[in-house]
Amino acid sequence: MITKIDRKAERDRRHLRVRRKVSGTAEAPRLCVYRSNSNLYVQIIDDVAGKTLAQASTLDKEVKTKHANKEAAKEVGALIAKRAGEKKIKSVVFDRGGYIYHGVVQELADAAREGGLEF
Repeated sequence: MITKIDRKAERDRRHLRVRRKVSGTAEAPRLCVYRSNSNLYVQIIDDVAGKTLAQASTLDKEVKTKHANKEAAKEVGALIAKRAGEKKIKSVVFDRGGYIYHGVVQELADAAREGGLEF
């Protein structure tokens, strides 16, 4: 019998595998990406303190594109880099959230790097 692959469970397994290696500190917090079908969410998290330091998403007023596509990823990446700069965060650890580093996730990372974040 052919069984259907549970894509969410597979992504969760990949994310757990990444999270075993990646953890955010006060010096280098974690830049976490979540991508839904309709929106894109990014947080900068200090895992030691358990606090979210900055966040950005396609739901923010500053973002013109309201979808989870490459153009929106560029805008969200630039916005999170700007908000991190305001909080004096220069270096982060990138957590791709179990997603393949390709397309939307790659565009977001490149835009964040261009905005001044180092990872």
